[in-house]
Amino acid sequence: MSQSENLPIPNIPQPKHKRIVIVGAGFAGLKIAQKLAHTDYQIVLFDKNNYHQFQPLLYQVATAALSPSAVSFPLRRIFHKIDNVVFRMAVVREIDKEKKTIYTNLGTIQYDYLVLSQGANTNYFGNQNIQKFCAPMKSTSEALYIRNKIISNYERAVNIADEDERKPIMNVVIVGGGATGVELAGSIAELRNKVLPKDYPQLSFKNMRVILVESGGSLLSGLTPKSREKALQYLQELGVEVMLNTRVEDYDGFIVKLLDKEPIKTLTLLWAAGIKANSLIGVEDDQKAPNGRLLVDEFNRMVNEQDIYVVGDQCVQKEEKFPNGHPQVAQVAIQQAANLAKNFKNELKGKPWIPFKYNDLGSMATIGKKMAVVDLPFVSFQGSFAWLVWLFVHLMAILGVKNKLMVFLTWSWKYLSFDPSLRLLIRPRYVKEFKRQWMLEEKDYED
Repeated sequence: MSQSENLPIPNIPQPKHKRIVIVGAGFAGLKIAQKLAHTDYQIVLFDKNNYHQFQPLLYQVATAALSPSAVSFPLRRIFHKIDNVVFRMAVVREIDKEKKTIYTNLGTIQYDYLVLSQGANTNYFGNQNIQKFCAPMKSTSEALYIRNKIISNYERAVNIADEDERKPIMNVVIVGGGATGVELAGSIAELRNKVLPKDYPQLSFKNMRVILVESGGSLLSGLTPKSREKALQYLQELGVEVMLNTRVEDYDGFIVKLLDKEPIKTLTLLWAAGIKANSLIGVEDDQKAPNGRLLVDEFNRMVNEQDIYVVGDQCVQKEEKFPNGHPQVAQVAIQQAANLAKNFKNELKGKPWIPFKYNDLGSMATIGKKMAVVDLPFVSFQGSFAWLVWLFVHLMAILGVKNKLMVFLTWSWKYLSFDPSLRLLIRPRYVKEFKRQWMLEEKDYED
């Protein structure tokens, strides 16, 4: 830790009442900051990026269907004219619970209440080769990398004469049969079927395999059996090779090794097989679940703490209907955040706190044009109507009128022409080492 990281972060005024420090501006952290705007609390919000990213649509950035700016919203703009909210782009690495201080790459700050909403990162299940050679998709920058990688592969393949040499460059393997993996596989298959042959008429896309690998016996394990079967059917109609009950053992950047099955040659392995909660120094082992998520009570207060709270994917909170904790989905994070913000307001008014109860609003996934599955608490449906519902729900959830309009127009054009115009290969320029601090994305602290 450098000397500057031990000094207080400058230009943050002293609070008039109490200070709430929020770490992470995902769905949960941003919701709390917005709900507590114009209150007596001072809110200091930290995130490693200066924008909020709408993760459910990152796969569309990765497949050139949406621009990065359509799913990313500048945080500072959200808090214009809100005096009690301060934002800093930083990575929080350590908590000193006795001093009620957190340590970041910018310096230190003290808190009265601390809210951890750092979300989760990609889980490689301890396989260092996979971590080194695969492409994850948990951020806008990672989605943009996938887009560049896929496009660069075809720019490369079109200049190779030997067909057998081209095949591994054109093949795409996706690991993970959850919503991200299914939506990514469907979107890449649609690119292969309808878009890329126009760009590269010299290539035979019959040679391009899109393979979805899932270790379990079905896709979309949280959905009803009918929706799972329909999702599998839709993928197969698009020409995706779905390999269930299949485990990836290793990957060296060229060959995907499968347990008890033939290996697959590919330069592109997209990893959507699992997530793990982000961590930081200062959390005790007895405050963590075996999977790394932080244990909280019914108020989202971290166990054995009075002033530290955890919301969203980073925490595990048990209730009668969810004895193993809630699913790591956006709705849980949003509802926990709204409840915690209401309790902080109750604290100002001297009112009792309200325990959290999760209201499951349902699940949905889109596989392709007019292909989606929706499970609501009292009804399930699939097909074109489910696709329209999926479009509407996600459009309404995006921040900002401009972003909503941008996504709506892009989707409309894609529906009419099926020729997205975002297939640009924008390669990053080499950044000299002494210039990298503010130009490269900071990594989360990892155990």
